[in-house]
Amino acid sequence: MILAQDLKSQIRYNKMITMGGNTDGLTPVDQSKLKLSSPKSTAAGIPAVISSAVHSIKKMGPMKTIKTLKMVNQKDGFDCPGCAWPDPEHSSPFEFCENGAKAVADEAMKANVNRKFFAKYTVKELSQRSDYWLNSQGRIAEPMYLKRGESNYKPISWTEAFSLISKKLNTLDSPNNAVFYTSGRTSNEAAFLYQAFVRMYGTNNLPDCSNMCHE
Repeated sequence: MILAQDLKSQIRYNKMITMGGNTDGLTPVDQSKLKLSSPKSTAAGIPAVISSAVHSIKKMGPMKTIKTLKMVNQKDGFDCPGCAWPDPEHSSPFEFCENGAKAVADEAMKANVNRKFFAKYTVKELSQRSDYWLNSQGRIAEPMYLKRGESNYKPISWTEAFSLISKKLNTLDSPNNAVFYTSGRTSNEAAFLYQAFVRMYGTNNLPDCSNMCHE
């Protein structure tokens, strides 16, 4: 079942548990765009500014790009999701790097995926796509459900989604038979409420994205 908005994390999670044998659990290797060049003698500069602008405008649009990038790593803004940017005593209007701008653009992208997308692509087809491609498709627009033995996710209502979850949780022999997962895009507030619910349910089987992706 998809309830998160992060398509890449959900598809990779589904591959890990194989969803009843619908995927092989292996991330595809894409070497089609590998390039070998001489070491660079300079970094950043005008090319980095242009690259940041092009990527951000493509993902967010011109007005949202200007508004959003002006808030990155600012006292009245938000921290860059790409790294631990230091807090200078006297900040400049642009406290971010090229990769930071791209990370922000990915988080704030306008694109989303809906039921037509999932009707077009089977789970097996999605599992064979790269992480970059999956992430570029956008956020999931509605709850989707994959029935055992089927090849495509289908839309369901939020009421149906929570009903399926509660029914399954209430039929387990022990709360420790359940595992709960959070995406890296989950806010601190949402993650706090989620972990409180899990512990009230009776288990601490709550690995986060760092457990799944980095360890």
